[in-house]
Amino acid sequence: MNAIGRSFDRASSSVHPLLARTGGLRPPSRVRSCQALSCSEREEISRGLHARDSLRAIAGRLKRAPSTISREVNRNGGCVAYRATSADQAAWDRPRRPKTCKLVGKVHLCRIISAKLLRTWSPEQIAGWLMREYPSSPAQRVAHETIYKSLFIQTRGVLKKELQAHLRTRRSMGRPQVTCH
Repeated sequence: MNAIGRSFDRASSSVHPLLARTGGLRPPSRVRSCQALSCSEREEISRGLHARDSLRAIAGRLKRAPSTISREVNRNGGCVAYRATSADQAAWDRPRRPKTCKLVGKVHLCRIISAKLLRTWSPEQIAGWLMREYPSSPAQRVAHETIYKSLFIQTRGVLKKELQAHLRTRRSMGRPQVTCH
C-alpha cells in the first residue's frame, strides 16, 4: 500500500503500472459465508442421520430449511455414507479458485480460436460463431471473457501472447469496464 501511495506522490495518475509489474492485488483470505453450514451443524446432521431422524426433524433442530439439509446430505454421500468432517472439507474445497481454464487441454478449440483471431475476429464474434457452429456441444464453446482472459493472463498458457496484436484494441493488459448506475 505504501508503494501505491508513493506512486501517486510522483504525479502518477494511475496504479496500473504498479499492478502490471506485481501481477495485481493478492486476493483476500478465504472465509466462510455466515449462511453456510458450520462444522457443528454438520456434526448435528451426522448424529441425526445415525439416529435415523428425518431430514425435517434435523432441519427443525438446526433452524434451517429442510431443502438445505437435503442438499447437504445428497451432495455428501447420502443418508448412509454422510460424514461431517469429510462434508465440511468438501464444502471448503468445492468453490476453490482459480478454476482451470476451459481451454486447457483442448488443442482443437485453441487452434480454431487462434485462426479466427489471426483473421482479426473479435472474441465476441468467435464466441458467437462457436455457439452457432456447435449448438449441441457445450464443450466446443467458450465465452468471450474466457478468450480475453486467456490472452491477457499468460499463466494460463493456452493462447499465445502474440495474438493480442490481432485484437482491435491495442491494450497490453485487460481493464475492467466502468459502469455507471
